[in-house]
Amino acid sequence: MGFTIGGSRGIRDIRSARPGSRRRGRAAERAVTAVAEYTGLWGWAVVPGARAAASAPGGCSCGLAGCTAPGAHPLSPGFEIPAGATLDEVGDAWAGTPDATVLLPVGRAFDVLDVSAAAGRCALVRMERMGLPPGPVAATPDGRCQFFVAPGAAAALPELLYRMGWDDAELDLRCPGPGEFITAPPSDHAGLGPVSWLRPPSLDTAAAPPEARLLLGTLAYICHRAVARRCVGHARK
Repeated sequence: MGFTIGGSRGIRDIRSARPGSRRRGRAAERAVTAVAEYTGLWGWAVVPGARAAASAPGGCSCGLAGCTAPGAHPLSPGFEIPAGATLDEVGDAWAGTPDATVLLPVGRAFDVLDVSAAAGRCALVRMERMGLPPGPVAATPDGRCQFFVAPGAAAALPELLYRMGWDDAELDLRCPGPGEFITAPPSDHAGLGPVSWLRPPSLDTAAAPPEARLLLGTLAYICHRAVARRCVGHARK
């Protein structure tokens, strides 16, 4: 049985297929389910990632004493589960790394606008009031919100900020570029806790996330206001 992009069986097939998957640990089973959704339903590639491990050298399951990103980097350079992989293919691939975290490569199907959690949640409310639908939005345990936008945002960001008049403003806004990875729900990020969806992907938003320019004005305004408030608060102390 296969699990293909846009398949009508969808989540039901993922949860009912492969009885042997029930013998895996719950975390591994959840990871396989999530990866099959990402590859088969949303059309995203997935990379198995290292897990934070206090008992391991460097605090990371990779075992490197000098690991610079414990629990937040690919396990093996160049290895990934491609977009469109079936449920069986995902299960077979994940069997070799059952404790891995789920990482998504940035710069292919989407880019990410990364802002503070407070600014991101405020921006979401503002966008909804304006009738501006965001794409997928994830919340990380280190207090960030990640807005999925069309690929190319990282390269275009300086020019976009310049055109909008935000190029000289202090903004707590990041845009990881091609070659970087983000931790995807429901995986743990760097031992801090699980990543979650504030706005989960849909068939439309996964295949065609919004252009960065449509969200950037609102995000930049909210981020700038948040930074200004922090500066005022520090000045008063």
